[in-house]
Amino acid sequence: MAPAFRNPSPARPGPGSPPARRNGPGAPATDSPQAFSLRLFGAGLASAELMTCYLGLELGLYEALRRTGPATAAQVAQESGLDTRMVREWLEQQTCAGVLTVDAPEAQPETRRFTLPPAHAEALLDAGSPHWIAPLVVMPIGGMAAVLPQLVEAYRGRRGLPYAAYGEALRGGQAGLNRGVFEHHLPGWISGHLPDVDARLRVPGSSIADVACGSGLSTLALARMFPDAEVHGLDLDEASIRDAEANLAAADPAEGLADRVRFRTGEAGEAGSAGSAGYTLVCVFDALHDMSAPVDVLRACRRLMGPGGAVLLMEPSVGERFTPAAPDSERFHYAVSVLHCLPVGMSRTPSAATGTVMRPETVRAYAAEAGLDTRVIDVGHPFHRLYRLTARR
Repeated sequence: MAPAFRNPSPARPGPGSPPARRNGPGAPATDSPQAFSLRLFGAGLASAELMTCYLGLELGLYEALRRTGPATAAQVAQESGLDTRMVREWLEQQTCAGVLTVDAPEAQPETRRFTLPPAHAEALLDAGSPHWIAPLVVMPIGGMAAVLPQLVEAYRGRRGLPYAAYGEALRGGQAGLNRGVFEHHLPGWISGHLPDVDARLRVPGSSIADVACGSGLSTLALARMFPDAEVHGLDLDEASIRDAEANLAAADPAEGLADRVRFRTGEAGEAGSAGSAGYTLVCVFDALHDMSAPVDVLRACRRLMGPGGAVLLMEPSVGERFTPAAPDSERFHYAVSVLHCLPVGMSRTPSAATGTVMRPETVRAYAAEAGLDTRVIDVGHPFHRLYRLTARR
C-alpha cells in the first residue's frame, strides 16, 4: 500500500500573491533561490537515503539485524555475508537517518551495537502489515531509476517506454504497493459499496475476470474473498503472468485456489467468458490509466460481462481538476506518471496518453464512449477510488 500522506502541501504563491515572507530571523524568503536550493537539497537527501534503504533490503541487512537483535558491525556482516567496514558505514548512516538506533554512540566503532526498532522492522519487512512500505523503496529506486537513461531517450524521441523495460523491481514494487489494499481494504469496499455484486459472487457458478492482473495478487485476493467464484487473471506481460502463476503455486493448498484460479497472457478481448453467462464482475485495478487504448479495453470488459454484471475500476484518487496546490498524494501520482505510467501508455500507438492522474471526468468520458455508465465511489482512501461501470440501456 502506498504511504498515507495525511497533510496536503501548503499552497504555493501564484500571480498576485503578497510579497514572500521570511520564515524567521535570518531565514531566506520562501521564493528565494536559496530557499528553493534548500528544498531541492532536502529532496536529494531523501532520495539518497531511500537508495541506502534499498541496499538494506536487497542485501538482507534489515533481516540480519532483526535476527541478531542489537549487534555490532562485525556481527551483522557475518550474518549477512558482507564486508565489516562497508556494513559499519551503512549502519552508521542508517542511524543518522533515524532508521536504526545505537547503544553507546561514544564507544569505539567496533563495539557499537545497532538495533532495528520493531516498528521500523514491521514497516520494512512484514509484507502482511498494512504499514509495509518496502515496495515504495524498491519501485522507484530499483525500477524507475534503473531505466532513467532509456527514459531520457524515450522523451527525446517522442515515444513511450514499454512496461517490460522496467523489469522485476518495478513489477514487484507495484504489486507490493497494492497488496495491502487488496488484502485489507478491497473486501470491505466491495461488500460496503457493491452489496448486490457481493451477494451474487457468493453463489456457486459466479465468476470474476481480473483484467491487467499483474502479479496476480488481486486475483488471489478476489478468490479468497469469494470462495464460490471462479477467478480468471489476464495480463499482456508474460513476466507478470509467470509471477502470478508462481504466487498461485505458493498459496496454501488447503485454500483450494488452484481449482478456481486461472491465469493467461493476452488482451482483454481474448479472455472469453466464464461459460455462456459471462462474468459476474470484471475488474481492472490500478491499470486503465497505463493503457494505450483504454476505451477499447472498456469495450472488451463490457462484452465480458454477463447480464446484470458490472465492471469495477480502481484508479488513483486525484482531484476533479488540476491545481498547483496539490496534496502530497497527487504529487506522488504525477511523479509516477512522468517516470512510468505515461511513457508505458505511449509505448503503443495510437495512444490515449492518459497518465496516472486520470480524473473522474476522463473516466466518465472513456466509459461513455465504451457504452458504459459510471458511478464514482469514494472509499476514503488517500490514494485510490473505485468506479462502478454498468452497461447502458
